[in-house]
Amino acid sequence: MANVNFDYNGSSIIITGGARGIGLELGRAFVGWGGDVFLVDRDREEVEAAATAIGAVPLVADVSDSAEVDRVVATVVEVSGRVDLLVNNAGILRDGVVWKMTDDDWEAVMSTHAGGAFRFTRAVVPHFRAQSRGRIVNVTSYSGIRGNTGQANYATAKAGIIGLTKTTAKELARFGITVNAISPNASTRMVESIPADKLAELAASVPMGRFAEPAEMAPAVAFLASDEAAYITGVVLPVDGGISI
Repeated sequence: MANVNFDYNGSSIIITGGARGIGLELGRAFVGWGGDVFLVDRDREEVEAAATAIGAVPLVADVSDSAEVDRVVATVVEVSGRVDLLVNNAGILRDGVVWKMTDDDWEAVMSTHAGGAFRFTRAVVPHFRAQSRGRIVNVTSYSGIRGNTGQANYATAKAGIIGLTKTTAKELARFGITVNAISPNASTRMVESIPADKLAELAASVPMGRFAEPAEMAPAVAFLASDEAAYITGVVLPVDGGISI
């Protein structure tokens, strides 16, 4: 990503699920582009280590808890005076075929993915409206479009994020706020939990023949958050090596 240059000096950026994977690499990139980055994660030890490593600010919160989400946004505004970009990236897996899936596994995944995106969106909108500008980039998944065996909760949550993206894009456009999403296909801890033989099969099904590195998601997010993309809203951008073709 060293050859991709964006200017985010003076911008305040919240990235959920920031302790690892895509969230961490987005944070690293935006720090490099001059942004004031706040990494949010429920794992204190991991998020503090990650933030220290890249020069960001760690904030510990469970995105399924409205009070904790509101506290994070209030802290960011108190520290930086504003918030410019929200990236809803937090997620968990609780896989299982639907007839064996528990209520707890269903609710945990829904509340983290779709619920977390909703809560953070709700919390930042008053600040965006006061500024007459704001950017939200949600992280969804190909599974939310096509489904995936053993992931009824995850696929439903990711489909919900697509609905949230499009609905809030319509609601917020008149305030100078854009809401978009990326659908990544990157090598993250979630992907690496797949058995090796199945993982090789999946990689072979990608037209580009591989999973992306998490850092390869950063330019897409940065573009959607930029002034140059001010007339783009409600879009779900595949950053997936062609797997969704």
